[in-house]
Amino acid sequence: MEIYKFDGNATASVKGMQHVAKLIQGNTSKIVVLSAPKDVTKHLGEVAANFFNRNIEEAHDKITRLEFQFIDFANELLTDDTIKHEAIRGILDCFQAIWKYSMEPFYATDEKEVLAQGELLTSTLLGFYLQEQGVDNSVICAFDFIRTGMNGEADEEYISRKVKEICKSYPDTHLFLTQGSICRNAFGETDCLKQGGSDYTAALIGTAIQAEEIRIWTDVDIHSNDTLVVKDADTIKNLSFSEAERLIYFNPQILHPLCLATAWKENIPIRLLNPVNPASEGTYISANRLNGNMVKAVATKDSITYIRFESNHTLRPYMFISKIFDIFAKYKTMPCLLTSSNDNISVATDDGNFLSLILRELNKYARIWVEDKMSIISVVGNMKSSCIETEARIMDALKNIPLKMISYGSDENDVSLVVKATDKAEALRLLDEKLLKKEWLKKAS
Repeated sequence: MEIYKFDGNATASVKGMQHVAKLIQGNTSKIVVLSAPKDVTKHLGEVAANFFNRNIEEAHDKITRLEFQFIDFANELLTDDTIKHEAIRGILDCFQAIWKYSMEPFYATDEKEVLAQGELLTSTLLGFYLQEQGVDNSVICAFDFIRTGMNGEADEEYISRKVKEICKSYPDTHLFLTQGSICRNAFGETDCLKQGGSDYTAALIGTAIQAEEIRIWTDVDIHSNDTLVVKDADTIKNLSFSEAERLIYFNPQILHPLCLATAWKENIPIRLLNPVNPASEGTYISANRLNGNMVKAVATKDSITYIRFESNHTLRPYMFISKIFDIFAKYKTMPCLLTSSNDNISVATDDGNFLSLILRELNKYARIWVEDKMSIISVVGNMKSSCIETEARIMDALKNIPLKMISYGSDENDVSLVVKATDKAEALRLLDEKLLKKEWLKKAS
């Protein structure tokens, strides 16, 4: 069985929903995870805010407009009158769950109940369209099998048991539709998984049934370089889980980290595909690490602050290092990179919320130099210590670019450098020329 996940943009229009219906048909058994369109979620959030502020008249207006929007959507999507009437009844049931709050007190916890209707409506409409097309399917409600524990984290044992029970109760069904972010919490209340929840849901279901593959359909491709600088950067075809983890750190929009971590734990491959170009093989993420000296991508993170601490010898060297770690931990500030040499330590961070407080405390123990408007550039791939040629190429490519920091050896997947933001574009172009030309990409793919 395979898991397919689509974001809300894929089903936001009638043509989009019809296109998704084509993509999920086939002989392979599937569970399809769907999200609500972003504009629907935003609209429902505004309705909830109106209820909370007891602005009932404005809430009524927004609900009415959205209700007619979904009815018009169903009328355009469906042609069979019987199925169309069933679909409209389903729409009215979902909106009845919203309308009731115009007559009842509204609490912060009720907002999630309102937002949940967007995903329920999306999966319901796709289910009716598939039924009209003669495709047998079952819409299963995420409330019945996705639950968080007392700690707010997904209850994986419960989810695994419930998913298996539901699949067994539909022995003749090979296509299931469900929702992406909604769940029940430990108290049985309507809740939602954290940001990126639909990716995470797909991974939770995939691991529960030991799926052959988790397919994430998204319009965010993984490129070998920043396409704003290197416009012809290719889509990466293969990544190991650890390589993907590094790239996701630099661009979380690619895939939610919890999705990757969950699939990685059970060694279930993830394939990233673009619904606009379904013929493309996309990016395949698995435990397989290709051998050899291969660079997969160059990634960047902007808005970095570089800080160098030079001990004033108030503390012994080992206590000085410990003090820096302790102060950063005290203010819950995570360094992106850190290098040290005797009693000198350099730190790069993208979190400036408490930086002034951190520096004020550490000023007792060190002379401090700070530079902002910096960028981290990370070369991702096979960086085993035996692969000396790659490091030599990186240094050769950037021989005329001033480097503030070089971080290498913390793992086998990247070499990271800190440069001025004004030098970033040139550095990316040079690394592309030295490391990512076609002959090297062929080896990496």
